[in-house]
Amino acid sequence: MRSNRQDWGGIPDDIKGGVIERSGDGSASGIFAESAIEGLKALTVHTDAQMAEAAREFTRYFNSLGFTAFKEPMAFEPELRAYHAADQRGEMTLHAAAHIVKAGVSAERVSYDELERLRNSYRSENLRTDFAKLFVDGVAPSFTASFSEPYLASAGYDVARHMPDVTLLISPEEHAEMMIELDRRGFTVKMHAVGDNAISKGLDAIAAARRTNGMSGLRHEIAHASFIADADVARFKALDAIAELSPKLWAPNAATPSQIKVLGAQRLEKIYRLKDLHAANAEMTYASDWPASAPDANPWTGLAGMLTRRDVTGQFVGSLAPLQAISLAEALPLFTTNGARSLKMETETGSLTAGKWADFITLPKPLSEMAPEEIGACTPLQTRWKGRVVYEG
Repeated sequence: MRSNRQDWGGIPDDIKGGVIERSGDGSASGIFAESAIEGLKALTVHTDAQMAEAAREFTRYFNSLGFTAFKEPMAFEPELRAYHAADQRGEMTLHAAAHIVKAGVSAERVSYDELERLRNSYRSENLRTDFAKLFVDGVAPSFTASFSEPYLASAGYDVARHMPDVTLLISPEEHAEMMIELDRRGFTVKMHAVGDNAISKGLDAIAAARRTNGMSGLRHEIAHASFIADADVARFKALDAIAELSPKLWAPNAATPSQIKVLGAQRLEKIYRLKDLHAANAEMTYASDWPASAPDANPWTGLAGMLTRRDVTGQFVGSLAPLQAISLAEALPLFTTNGARSLKMETETGSLTAGKWADFITLPKPLSEMAPEEIGACTPLQTRWKGRVVYEG
């Protein structure tokens, strides 16, 4: 199989920002990545009844895993409508926040008027909508993540023509303007940024908002934050920015061989810099990245991966940047207090404190008494949300 990858760092000339994988005869193989999927979305439109069923199922699934709150990282109107309707029916037993997409993987932009309409139309008791989403780059295996240094020539990349900013989905100038305006309007922004150049540009945009609007109290997020440059680690704390990290990817996984192929093993020694961020007093939060790049939303295997940088299920061997492992005490706030703060709910949930909602789970025994393999296999006995038993195993 070969890709239709042209001169500009692997971006096909027919669909900017995306990849169409092709067979030996040049015909499309059926694998589409990044913005190449935009034309296929019309084939995946779901009815309101299907969306209602999906809302019931994911709520059941999340409660069974021990979740009492979640963030939707990429919300369009159909998702907002489904969450809002589920909450109105009393079926969504979760605190929720939805990041409404302002700038996605295509060149299309959602207007501020439309963003305000969506925010005002779909907020409800358990659904917060003062959140927005920007896509800054793509992912490494398709050459669409934005790196300051080139991908490997051995992977088929044209090193001589490497231009870090060409893979950005938003120009730095537009990015800064968006962040300033979204911050001014009270939207907490989550930015998809994988490559070090994209992460740096995301932090630059937050810095522009801070200079223009002052410290607004809005804690904007860099989602994934996979490859952070040394110079940018301390900027998270300085800018009151959040590193939102996906623990399913902190251990060897199905994508690891392709990442090594295009980036080299040495660059992966600094992937998902949990230890370095913690040492720099940067705030981090947990994200499942399900179903985009994780087969399930199970947080327990993710937590075990934080502690070991291994796949404790044994499906994938080896370790991934083992020096970036953190302790259980360092890891738990990503799921609890930090997560609550990311939803702007730190006064309502995230800890067992008088005056907050009774959101908690019951486990077979304390996590501190479990080996990582036991944590990875953990199943809650009971989940309570607002004091109600919403799951019982």
